[in-house]
Amino acid sequence: MREFHLHLVSDATGETINSVARACVIQFDQVRPIEHFWNLVRTERQLELVLDAVRAHPGLVMFTLVDEGLRRKLQDFCREVQVPCIPVLDPLINALAAYLGLESQRQPGRQHALDAEYFGRMDAMDFALSHDDGQSGWDLHEADVVLLGVSRTSKTPTCIYLANRGVKAANIPIVPGCPLPPELAKLTRPLIVGLTKDPDRLIQIRRNRLKLLNQGDTSTYVDPEVVRAEVTEARRMFSRNGWPVIDVSRRSIEETAAEIMMLLARRQGGGPVT
Repeated sequence: MREFHLHLVSDATGETINSVARACVIQFDQVRPIEHFWNLVRTERQLELVLDAVRAHPGLVMFTLVDEGLRRKLQDFCREVQVPCIPVLDPLINALAAYLGLESQRQPGRQHALDAEYFGRMDAMDFALSHDDGQSGWDLHEADVVLLGVSRTSKTPTCIYLANRGVKAANIPIVPGCPLPPELAKLTRPLIVGLTKDPDRLIQIRRNRLKLLNQGDTSTYVDPEVVRAEVTEARRMFSRNGWPVIDVSRRSIEETAAEIMMLLARRQGGGPVT
């Protein structure tokens, strides 16, 4: 593995630059960044610590600083010691400014302000937790999305991820021999989505789950015939009700959530969601 030093400098929490950096680095095989995180850099003294570290461990510098004085000092220093210095948000902000005919406010951490969007995400998170695994069926009509699927089809983590995007998501397990909540048939507002998974993959995940719980794998929970029947019956149920289906076998939680949000957008725009 080729290692290199990567300095991530932010005047806020650093979440944005961390995500951007990792999304870029993952595209290169056989490399391992030695990451140096510098968050909440808003004073000359704090920036001096960053410069000392870059001097001691030269490497790529990526930053999201809005203070013009700090930006200039960091860029001048990097030019002097001959290391790349990348303002990761500048192309987007400049393009937006040109398109809108406005100037950016250049205030650090504005995306983390306690605004209506923030409280909306908190409300969605509380909703997801209180409606996990079929709980609180009486107010399912308040959901944006209801996810259905057999055990271990990533329903809960997908709901949590959606909640972090401000989407109110509930999930209901499909259990052999147990009817679905009667409230489900009355729903008109929420988008109902079925999650499915390859039976062989599902069996392996369930076996790993039982090992973690120190339980044997002799139950029908991991019986291949029973699991395949579960998946088949769930798919038939989705088809009968006309619910869109997402196969999560080879999808990450983020990819599944993105597909659900696209279905939501289509529905709001009057397009098909199947």
